[in-house]
Amino acid sequence: MLRDHLLTSGAMTPDWAPAYDAVPRELFLPEVMWPSVEGQRVVASKADDPEEWQRWAYTDMPLITQWDDGRPRRVGADHGELATSSSSMPSVVFSMLADLSLVDGAKVLEIGTGTGWCAALLSARLGEDNVVSIEIDEAVAKAARKALATAGWHPKVFVGEGLLGMPEWAPYDGVLVTAGVREVPYAWIRQTRPGGVIVMPWGPDLTDQNAIVRLVVAGDGSASGHFTGPARFMHVRSQRVRWDFSDYLPDGHWPADTRESSTALTEADVVAEGSYAAVDFVLGLLVPGCSYTVGRSPSGKQTMWLFGLSDRSWAATFFDENDPADSRVYQGGPRSLWDEVEAAHRWWVEQGRPGHEEFGLTVTADGRRQVWLGEPSALVSQAVAVH
Repeated sequence: MLRDHLLTSGAMTPDWAPAYDAVPRELFLPEVMWPSVEGQRVVASKADDPEEWQRWAYTDMPLITQWDDGRPRRVGADHGELATSSSSMPSVVFSMLADLSLVDGAKVLEIGTGTGWCAALLSARLGEDNVVSIEIDEAVAKAARKALATAGWHPKVFVGEGLLGMPEWAPYDGVLVTAGVREVPYAWIRQTRPGGVIVMPWGPDLTDQNAIVRLVVAGDGSASGHFTGPARFMHVRSQRVRWDFSDYLPDGHWPADTRESSTALTEADVVAEGSYAAVDFVLGLLVPGCSYTVGRSPSGKQTMWLFGLSDRSWAATFFDENDPADSRVYQGGPRSLWDEVEAAHRWWVEQGRPGHEEFGLTVTADGRRQVWLGEPSALVSQAVAVH
């Protein structure tokens, strides 16, 4: 049973069990949804196979509920190209709820209503009058309101830009963010009382991986705290990373400024094993303004492409799985992105390969973001020269 799994694993603390019992997840799932099987999205239809649909509803995994912002780009396909809304993984949901450290009667702002399940859980625990939720997608918000009402809950659900918060109902004792962010809106801190907690998935530009951070708001207007673990959330729409290969190599050939070299790093050194390996996170911290993708070259070599997001810097590394010494690197533009990756990886190894939980984040009273290792004074941005 999902309930037993959440409790025995420690993801759900006992104080949240009554809310779980009062808010069945299945009431907040659409008739058609997309779970993942061996990395591939499959269709779960309640009309076609209600037992299978029910099984997925009580499986500890995220379930895609919308593609392409509700305007599918692949007409006639089983699903669209970009997953844009979901029912979050239950173990991650309850871990984040525990991170909020809520007491009875606390007032919470939720950023990203989604299916409405989290808003219902918060309503069951705190009272629906203490829950304010914002959803940017009108159709998603409408479906969430309907599901909430059917389940007997009526928290305040608004359509709007969650990055602005909801100042009309501030101050809040906690802010729960269920969409990934790369920049932390200071509005969330300003609308949270001193001592209040903000829990959110945050991550650098490099990949779509996030780490959950628990920020405690201080009286001076700053907020600071440790990351509590890895996660993978869809990003808020305005902070999705976009790039086009043709902008960097427009004719498919190496530009005149291409620099060629070799590397001792292997694919396993720099590409996360599974979704939650810390190497992606650390490389993203130390190689800012950069995104990567992996694939295979026409000759069959595993390849990592890096793209600068504020200029036309790029790098391509062709890993030779049989003879790592023969791996080749090509890079161009004002930055030497692969050199930055090597320096960042070297720093991470020297620090003992720290995991997500050893890092922390501070947002200063003037809105500056600072990531640190171990303690707030040990800023990661000052740890290694990568430019």
